[in-house]
Amino acid sequence: MTKKTTTPEETTLFREAVGKVKEIKADTVILRPNKSPPPRPKPKLPEIVDPLEIPLDDVPSRLFQEDQMLFAVPGVQKNVLKKLRKGHYDLDAEIDLHGLSSRSAQSQLLNFLHRCVEKGCRCLLIIHGKGYNSPDQLPVLKNDINIWLRQHRDVLAFCSAPRSHGGAGALLVLLRLSDKFADKDDDL
Repeated sequence: MTKKTTTPEETTLFREAVGKVKEIKADTVILRPNKSPPPRPKPKLPEIVDPLEIPLDDVPSRLFQEDQMLFAVPGVQKNVLKKLRKGHYDLDAEIDLHGLSSRSAQSQLLNFLHRCVEKGCRCLLIIHGKGYNSPDQLPVLKNDINIWLRQHRDVLAFCSAPRSHGGAGALLVLLRLSDKFADKDDDL
């Protein structure tokens, strides 16, 4: 390889571009900064709350196969419940639980409700079946879901679905708007 020679003009141009140079007396580099970084607080772990936290004052009576369900937390207007019954709200999500055991259905229902609240869903369809194969003609899932939804902190109201969505074998559920979505409505 041949060494490139520089002309005096190039050297002058380089010196002008670089500017004043200060000679370095030490050739060691300090790898640690003199100051330690500022302290940061530990992140808080999310609080695990049982979604079925609302105690029932009175247990609802047992429902039979063709019985209709209707529930609203105190403060929900009758007009909202009427619109829900007539299917005026668009469905955001649905789940089919019929045929599952009670324990499996509860687990899937709670996970489904949690995901829906996180995504900002408001109106849901829950298919539980009418319970024609249940012992003593008492539908197990229908009665269990009736209790679980009444206890869930994010459920505002629910009612039996219209015939086109499953009738007495399904529910329309209205959820509370999650706190993280509440600010977005204020901007509209």
